[in-house]
Amino acid sequence: MTDAGMARPGAVGPGLRYGRASLALSFGVQGVAFALLVTRIPALQDQYGISDGLLPVFLAAVPILAGAGSVLTEKVVARVRPGVVLRWAQPLVLLSLLGVGAGRQLWHIAVALGVFGLAVGALDASMNMMGVSLQRAYGRSIMLGFHAAYSLGGIAGASLAWVGARWDLSLFVSYLPVVAVLLPAALVGSRWYTEGRSPGGGVADPSKAAGGGLSFKLLLPLCLVMCFAYIGDSTVSNWSAKYLQDVLGSSEQMSTLPYNVYMVTTLLGRAVGDLGVRRFGAVAVVRGGSLLAAGGFAVVAGAPGAWVGMLGFTMLGLGLCVIVPQTFAAAGRLFPGNSDAAVARLNIFNYVGFLVGSPLVGVLGDAWSYRGAMLVPMVLVLATLLYARSFAPSPARYGGGHERPRTADVG
Repeated sequence: MTDAGMARPGAVGPGLRYGRASLALSFGVQGVAFALLVTRIPALQDQYGISDGLLPVFLAAVPILAGAGSVLTEKVVARVRPGVVLRWAQPLVLLSLLGVGAGRQLWHIAVALGVFGLAVGALDASMNMMGVSLQRAYGRSIMLGFHAAYSLGGIAGASLAWVGARWDLSLFVSYLPVVAVLLPAALVGSRWYTEGRSPGGGVADPSKAAGGGLSFKLLLPLCLVMCFAYIGDSTVSNWSAKYLQDVLGSSEQMSTLPYNVYMVTTLLGRAVGDLGVRRFGAVAVVRGGSLLAAGGFAVVAGAPGAWVGMLGFTMLGLGLCVIVPQTFAAAGRLFPGNSDAAVARLNIFNYVGFLVGSPLVGVLGDAWSYRGAMLVPMVLVLATLLYARSFAPSPARYGGGHERPRTADVG
């Protein structure tokens, strides 16, 4: 027997299947767009003449404004559905990406990145709101699949960025054909956006999305887990290449591999992660992912050479990849009648972790050692174990901390 308002796995209709496919497309498009921006930062510096001293200001502005966009989305979904926000935010992200590539003066990129940041915050929040809602309707874990689509998009975007750099294309020429394909695809896909049902059996009440009755004390453990996960993620994305080359003595070519390996293993872990949640439960999957990720950081910190370091980064990808999607799903479970507001607030800590992670490792590496610095995200990821019970289904619904047969992790 499933929860009130939950659809049985076999009762999923065409509308929900189309909605799931269209949302997966949105996650994939977002992965492409974000990767195209962050992997061409050296080209952005050259195009706009941004100094090394000024660059961190521009890079920090994006997650700060994204956090503001997430807060704004919480207010907006009190009046309109998340699908409406997503339908307009995604084209805005793509057009602002094109604007980043088209400008020449500093104020051009400042405006374009400002719009990009606000739109990304709205996009991330609304996508995950819809993902949680659809997972509730499906009655089984599907959230990791959406984030797998994002990882796949990130790999595609990074590959396209490599082609643009290899052929020495300008940013605008590199971005234009991608936006020309993805923008109409996203607009067409938005026709099938749909959402699940509230636990009471009806569409969730938009009037509750402003956060009424949402206890931040109950949400705080998940906020900390989200922050810790993104500190780990930003450590890999910002420091893996430097660590492999400067600390472990790899070649310049080999130093580019850890992040690519991390992205691929993240995709693989998320592609099969929903099956693990359905079989073992969310708590077991999150605990396993945390232990594997912490082990990865330990291997990286103690690695005698580059190939052992690569093994550590592989473990990191497989471990960290399950935590973020399950954190969003757990927020939806914790506040089933107010999941939109919970997701919007939780999403802010995505950007907090991203902002903290890179400078934290840099400061510790310069003051102490980069090997020692890797132990800090290891400890933070291990701290996720303290909050693992926050990922458990309500005992009143399931009992015993695991899903009953034919039910699974639901958002």
